[in-house]
Amino acid sequence: MCYIIKSIAPGHSSIMPHSRIEIGRARWEHFPHQADMGVRGIGPTKEEAFTSAAMAMTAVITDLTLVDPVHPVSIVCDAPDDELLFVDWLNRLVYEMATRKMLFSRFVVRVHSHSLQATAWGEPVDPVRHQPAVEVKGATYTALSVRQDEQGQWVAQCVVDV
Repeated sequence: MCYIIKSIAPGHSSIMPHSRIEIGRARWEHFPHQADMGVRGIGPTKEEAFTSAAMAMTAVITDLTLVDPVHPVSIVCDAPDDELLFVDWLNRLVYEMATRKMLFSRFVVRVHSHSLQATAWGEPVDPVRHQPAVEVKGATYTALSVRQDEQGQWVAQCVVDV
């Protein structure tokens, strides 16, 4: 089990355990990694695993239920393989969050070969309502994997730098 640290007031924090959240047939998880955090998306398709991992990344920052998916942002990525495509996807989300000062809570992802087209929906960060715990600086190659498990589920994971 890992923990999301959620700030509740300057100088105070509340630790909320979150190891897994299920959304239909897909789910996301966090896994601890030294001072950083691992994000893992699991789903019946590669697209759902990428979507779930994006939700896990937002959940490192804030409670997903606090983020209203009102503003769409289009994202396109290309990479030579699935693992690099996954890191590019998460890093593009980090870029969009930083430059637009937004958080995202809904995603539609399409992957064809090693090209990704997606829409992420979110809203501008409201520090009082969202109470961001940390800033995700980027997705790394640490613990990077995009694969199908023995049950045929897609698993996409890596460590994000916080």
